[in-house]
Amino acid sequence: MHSGMNEQILWLAWTGLHITPWKLIGYVGTLMFGGRWLVQFVASKRAGKPVIPRAFWYMSVVGSLMTLSYFLFSSKQDSVGVLGNLFPSFTAVYSLYLDIKHRGWHRNRASH
Repeated sequence: MHSGMNEQILWLAWTGLHITPWKLIGYVGTLMFGGRWLVQFVASKRAGKPVIPRAFWYMSVVGSLMTLSYFLFSSKQDSVGVLGNLFPSFTAVYSLYLDIKHRGWHRNRASH
């Protein structure tokens, strides 16, 4: 395991938090996974009906894999976090695959 990934990022010490590269990956993943709901809300508001844009699935995949990586490879190695992110990672990848399969790679911005 790369111990440097578990060492504090000194230029972020001003935050008062002990932030390591792995924590940064975990934070960004969590923000991306949670932020996908904002993307879905905006797309639905614009369409006037519930829609799930492809960006939702990309954010789901990247966010869940980043968070899963944090729980697997950081010094945290928390089985609760692994289990909590393993299933969403799988379902996000599968849902993105289905979205591309059914709507095509280069589809319109309009979502169903």
